[in-house]
Amino acid sequence: MYAHNGIVATSQPLAAQAGIQLLRNGGNAFDAAVATAATLNVVEPMSTGIGGDVFAMYRTAEGDVGAMRSCGGAPAAATRETVRNRVDSNTPTMPASGPLAVTVPGTVRGWERLLMDHGRYELNTTLEPAITYASEGYPVSEIIASAWARNADVFVDTVGKEAFHVSDGTPSVGDVIRLPHLAETFETIAEGSADAFYEGPLATQIATAVRDRGGLLEPSDLADFEAEYVDPVSTTYRGTTVYELPPNNQGLIALEALNIASEIDAGSYAYDSADRIHYYAESLKRAFHDGHHYITDPTFESVPDLAASSHAVNRAKSIDERASDVSVGGPGMPPEESDTVLLTVADKAGNVVSLINSIFGPFGSGVVVPDTGIVLQNRGASFTLDPSHPNALEPKKRPFHTLIPGLIQFDSDDWAAFGVMGGYMQPQGHLQVLANLIDYGFDPQAALNAPRWRYCDDGSLAIEERFADGVLGKLARRGHDVTVRPPSAFGGAQFTRRRGDVLSGATDPRKDGAAIGF
Repeated sequence: MYAHNGIVATSQPLAAQAGIQLLRNGGNAFDAAVATAATLNVVEPMSTGIGGDVFAMYRTAEGDVGAMRSCGGAPAAATRETVRNRVDSNTPTMPASGPLAVTVPGTVRGWERLLMDHGRYELNTTLEPAITYASEGYPVSEIIASAWARNADVFVDTVGKEAFHVSDGTPSVGDVIRLPHLAETFETIAEGSADAFYEGPLATQIATAVRDRGGLLEPSDLADFEAEYVDPVSTTYRGTTVYELPPNNQGLIALEALNIASEIDAGSYAYDSADRIHYYAESLKRAFHDGHHYITDPTFESVPDLAASSHAVNRAKSIDERASDVSVGGPGMPPEESDTVLLTVADKAGNVVSLINSIFGPFGSGVVVPDTGIVLQNRGASFTLDPSHPNALEPKKRPFHTLIPGLIQFDSDDWAAFGVMGGYMQPQGHLQVLANLIDYGFDPQAALNAPRWRYCDDGSLAIEERFADGVLGKLARRGHDVTVRPPSAFGGAQFTRRRGDVLSGATDPRKDGAAIGF
């Protein structure tokens, strides 16, 4: 997709059109990003929402490269002892869902902060498309309908089932869905700004819903929250600079994997060979091992520079032609088909934005705030109750976060926003998309279309079916435990680029999405 004035790529066409609407009305890429994200909350509600967190990587028209993190921490009352006492288990661990997995939502503050500092419109204007779709209705698209049905049993009680139309089955493709309570909540926020979410009656409703179901969130946890800007981390891979989010996000994993792949020259092998997959995958495994051990909330514990070139040199020494026994698992590993949403935007002025919103697991914690349509995230599942682990639960601590919007600088006037969704698929997808673009010269759409692999928490190497004949067997003979998984297990990528005065975009065929420009 090519355009001149503006372009939006994301996982649902109506949401992409919402962003284009803001651009056509005089907004910039930041306005379009928030409008798109808000609409995704309505049209893809199992994946994202104002009950979750938001992150952004961007390059402004003035040439500034920046990152925003709007990620809430554990409630102030969330100690390991308190959670253990509330978990009915002989070997208590953090619950994967439910009220104890709820952390403070960062989305609304993050949206508002981006708009105040970089946008042309206020929050109320960017919420208009979402309010219209939530109140007037929209037809459910194919892949979203499937995900809705697969996760209909996530809700902890009838509040969520009734709010999201799963009490008597789930929406079918083309069914028109309305979310009136969510529309009312968006209207409240449009009238009262982010303060209406984090203070006053709505904040009390949110905290009460969690506590009534056995959780620990208090109104003060919401009132104390603020979004923040952070310095991106980066590396240069074959002359191309890649920017990622620092800890507590897993951006260092993607950068370390790129550095190790560069050290062993993984991109020198034929594209259709088992060698290519083997050496990239072994690079990724070591980066996962390190990231899952060290990456945590840096305000609680320091994190080493995993993106240092000297570190990659040392890690590369252990890679040979055989699959290695390197643990890649981490706390709170999400289901392999878990997902979230990513959107990328570029505008004529030169702004390029990659933005990610998430409630972590499908329909998050399963806790829905009555009469609001707010699904609360389950990011607390990424904590552990093991006090010796860097990601041990502590009050107000932010969890290890999978979300990593990405930014690429190909040249001084050639910038791209990108990302690949799907929990721990994200750094794996970053590595593969970047390799396709940089090592093999694919155009952006081909880079997103190409078959993918992923390492799973059980140590297996999952792959899509579309690899060249013989590759699976050759990988197995190298010692990889190869399994074939459906496309839904390999995330969803988006890509938007500004090269000189020309804008381009691509969207992942594994999603319902679209890249739309004008």
